[in-house]
Formats: sequence, structure tokens, C-alpha cells
Amino acid sequence: MKRADLNDDSTVKLSRPRASLSRQAGSPLPTMRWLWLAAGVFVVVAGGATAGWVFWPRDAPVVASTIVPQVTPQVPLPPEFVVETATEARIRDNVATDLTIFRWTANPDVLVLDFASLHEQGLMLNRLGAFAEKAQIPHDRVLTDVELDLAIRRVGDTPETFYYGHDYSAATVARFFALADRDHVVLTSGEEALRRLLQQEGWLSGTKVGGLISIPKAGADARVTVDVRATILHHELSHGEYFSNPAYAAYTHSFWTSALTELERQAVRRYLTAENYDPYLDELMENEAQAYLIFTDHPAFFTPSMVGMTELRRAELRTIFLRNVPVPWMRDDVPLPPAVARAAAH
Repeated sequence: MKRADLNDDSTVKLSRPRASLSRQAGSPLPTMRWLWLAAGVFVVVAGGATAGWVFWPRDAPVVASTIVPQVTPQVPLPPEFVVETATEARIRDNVATDLTIFRWTANPDVLVLDFASLHEQGLMLNRLGAFAEKAQIPHDRVLTDVELDLAIRRVGDTPETFYYGHDYSAATVARFFALADRDHVVLTSGEEALRRLLQQEGWLSGTKVGGLISIPKAGADARVTVDVRATILHHELSHGEYFSNPAYAAYTHSFWTSALTELERQAVRRYLTAENYDPYLDELMENEAQAYLIFTDHPAFFTPSMVGMTELRRAELRTIFLRNVPVPWMRDDVPLPPAVARAAAH
């Protein structure tokens, strides 16, 4: 029944008889019709001892029935993406057959995407990487597919080798999706899956402080050996710490501006520029400096000579950096390279 039907006088309430049934002013006693009506007021309920008065209240209010609807409890849907909390060793030893997502035990604000192939990693993260840190690419809008392909080819890479590992702050990722929506950029299915994951994790509000990193499966190509995968992971975890720990970011900034000389900073900028990083992004420069100098030992990716530095000088910088770093896992859980350990012992 519609709500309007509840106010229909003919079906819900009975009105008092109209003036045509009232006696005229000055008329004598009520007629027999009125006597019979008065007599009918007293009603005896047949078969019982109860009697009552029946009367019609004037303009009785209409009271709608109070109906309590049956509410089915809402069962929360299971999350679309399963996120496993894991140590660095557990992540390192994982053998991905599909995208595996980890929350790092040492810092739960770091998410690790472990890809079964470089192709899948590129489909999800290459456009974000170009937006966040590549040279000669705008950082105020998101590239189209054609523009991204041209940017990759221009530096002599393929979509698979554009990156071996990725790292981005939660704020950068949120901005990437906001600008893609603003400009109606059509994203890949992998990028849309990343959006749903970060929505699930509450990362797209623009207020989350966190780090997103990725690594490929060992054997993803000939270059990614087991040792190289471990090196990529260790390098990227330091980036995750930088993005998610303001105290560590401040410490890194102090190290970059105070521990390194101006000539050393210039050498690092030249090296990173050759690797297609944007040298005008100062935070990017200091973040990459700490990751390469302190946490990247495999010669397939970095040696001190690449920035005109001796092994002894890097050992000295590592000792300075790790002595007071405000991150327990860096001080306590990571064995120092032999040269650093020897220098720290003296």
C-alpha cells in the first residue's frame, strides 16, 4: 500500500455524521431515530460478561502501523587481495607463480609486490615509475600508452627492462591515480588492479604514509639470479623505509647534505642521471644515494667506482650512516659488509 492510501478517510477512519443529522436550533426532544441510535451505543458481547461503550471520536488521528522490518545482517566481503605479513627472508625466498603481496614485518607500512614475471610488473608499474621519477617526462600528468612506449624506447629499454624493482610513496601513488582520472587516461588491467589493492589498504586518501615496492621472481630473465633478487629486495626495502618513516627520511637528508661532499653529491647525480632518473628531484637523489651506497652490494647493479668512489670511502660512509640510524632492523638485523665491520671495529 502506498503511503498516500493511509490517509483515505473511506478506508482508515470514520467521521462523525454531518450537520444534516443534527437537530435544528430550538427543536424539541430528539426523534425516535436518535433514541434508537442512543440505545445502540450500549453493546453486550454475546457469550461473555463484558460490556463496553462504543463511540466514534471526532476526527480521530490516523496512526500508521509500526512495522519492524526484518534486517539481514551484512556479512563483510572477504578482501579481494590477500596480504601476507612476512620477514625479509620469507619474501626473498618466495617463488611467485602469480602476484604475491606482502606486508613487511619490520615495517607494516611497506607493501611488497612480488611478480612472477617482468612483463606483469611492467604492466602494473612502468607508467607510475615514469610519472614519479624519470627524466624528461612530465610529473604533473600521466602518460598515455603511446607516450609511455616512446619514453621506454627512447632510453633503449623494453617494457620488461625499464625497471627491475619499483618503489613509490603512498602520496605519489594517490596523486598518480587522481591525475589519471582527471585526464581520463585509460589504464591497464594491472594498474586498475593496483588501484583496487590500494583502495583496500586505504592508501588513496592522500593522507597515508607508506611505501610501495616491487621485485621480480628469480629467473624472470637471465639477469635476475637468486642473489640479484635478494639485492633488489634489500635495495627496495630501504626505499620503503624512506617513504614510510619520516625520521628515517630526515636522517637520510642529513646524511646526504652533511656526510657526502659536494663533489660526491655531484658524482651521484651524474650516475643517476645516466640511469634516467630526474636529477632535479632532490628527494629522489638522496633516497637513491642511501639505497645504492648503503644497501646495494651486487656488482651487477652498483659498485662505488660508478660514482668515482673507492671501496674504503664507501665503507667509511656506511659506518657513519649505520652507527646512528634510527631504524632497528638496519642496526641490528643486517650484517655489515666485511669492510664496514672492520672499519666499525676500529
